[in-house]
Amino acid sequence: MARYTDASCRLCRREGQKLFLKGERCYSTKCALEKRNYAPGQHGQSRKKMSEYGLQLREKQKAKRFYGLLETQFRNLFDKAAKRKGMTGENLLIMLESRLDNVVFRMGFASSRKEARQLVNHGHFTVNGRKVDIPSFEVKAGDVIKVKEKSTSSPKFKEIKEMTISVPSWITVDVDKLEGKVVALPKREDIDTPIEEHLIVELYSK
Repeated sequence: MARYTDASCRLCRREGQKLFLKGERCYSTKCALEKRNYAPGQHGQSRKKMSEYGLQLREKQKAKRFYGLLETQFRNLFDKAAKRKGMTGENLLIMLESRLDNVVFRMGFASSRKEARQLVNHGHFTVNGRKVDIPSFEVKAGDVIKVKEKSTSSPKFKEIKEMTISVPSWITVDVDKLEGKVVALPKREDIDTPIEEHLIVELYSK
């Protein structure tokens, strides 16, 4: 499976804002954006006026990086969103939020989407009682996501039981049971990821 292997902090610096790719580090003074709030590379500190195309491209890149997708994965998801009823941009965000790795992150079972993707890949979760190790698996309303029984003794998940977890309104979580339920698919107003989806639609519509 193809994945991004370069330094995660470079992505935040490139987009000029925190993408929260490294969990707790992003909230500390160790965050690279706190130390070097400019784009990486030789010309990172030079300021250039952004063209319309540049704004659209940056928004697409930012969305990809927030959710940890590569170009082909993101384009395929956009094409699926365009075929569904409703507004393409909103469909795209809802589909991104419905990925299993994102739901695991939203439930508080991982400190970042990157960690959630790794935990799913390693087979630590079940969906409706069946093991699912595909991060892109699309959850549906009513699905129950649970930490696999054999994984509950892991220090990682024992630690979660002692935490206070805040989750979005479309998800419920039972920390003691290490399980959560997708009450309903999110609506646009439920998604707090700072993305202007209309710019992505405009980019791909050219």
